[in-house]
Amino acid sequence: MQKPTAVVTGGSGFLGSHLCDRLLKEGCKVICIDNLLTGNPDNIAHLIGNDDFTFVKHDITNYIHVPGEVDYILHFASPASPIDYLMLPIQTLKVGSLGTHKVLGLAKEKKARMLLASTSEIYGDPLVHPQQEEYWGNVNPVGPRGVYDEAKRFGEAITMAYHRFHGVETRIVRIFNTYGPRMRLNDGRVLPSLVGQALRGEDLTVFGDGTQTRSFCYVSDLVDGIFRLLMSNESMPVNIGNRMKLLYSNSRRKY
Repeated sequence: MQKPTAVVTGGSGFLGSHLCDRLLKEGCKVICIDNLLTGNPDNIAHLIGNDDFTFVKHDITNYIHVPGEVDYILHFASPASPIDYLMLPIQTLKVGSLGTHKVLGLAKEKKARMLLASTSEIYGDPLVHPQQEEYWGNVNPVGPRGVYDEAKRFGEAITMAYHRFHGVETRIVRIFNTYGPRMRLNDGRVLPSLVGQALRGEDLTVFGDGTQTRSFCYVSDLVDGIFRLLMSNESMPVNIGNRMKLLYSNSRRKY
C-alpha cells in the first residue's frame, strides 16, 4: 500500500518540525518546505537521511511545484513570535496572504486536504474569555500586531472561500500559547522569556494588569489535536488550547 504524502510548509519551525515527526510516525511521506526565514535547520537535522522525508528550501509566496500525488498539506509557514513578525511585517503579511493562496492552489491542483495554522491572535484584544469559535474578536487592523492578526484572518477567509467555492477539503486550527522543545529562548513569548530570565538569574518580568489570562498547551498535545483535526470532517475553525486561568501582575518580581 502506498504511503500518503504530506506537505508541511514552515516545516523547520518549532511547530512544523514536530508535525513532521508526527506525520512520519503515522506512516506518511513528508515534504518539508521552508525558506528558513525564521525556521531552524537544526529542528529537522534528525530527519535528514530518512527516506520518507524531503526538505525543499523555497519561499511559498512564489509558485509551489510538488511532483506526484499529495494527500495532505499543513500550512505552518509564517513568522509567529512577536519578535519575528514585528521585525518582518511585510513578509508576515505576504506569507499569510500570497502564501496561503499558493498553498490552496496546490491543494486544489492535487485534490489534497489542506490544514491552515491560524492563531488565537485573530481575536485581537478579546473582550470574551475564554474565546469560543463563535466569538469574532476585538481587533485593531492598523496596530503593530495587525500584520500578524490580519494575515491570519485573511488566511482563514481565503481558506473558507476555497472550501465553499472550489470544494477544497480544508481544516483550520486556531493555536493558543504552545510551548515545548525547539522553542527559541529569544522567542519573545511569555514562557521562553520567563525561562530565559530564570536561567540567567534575572528578575522575572510579568506583564498585564493582574487579570490577564493565558491558555498554555504543550507541543505534543497540540500536535495530537492538529493530527486529529486533520483526520476529522470538521471544516470550521477549531481552537486548541486549555481554559486554565493564569493571573499576572504588572510588577517585576524576584522568585
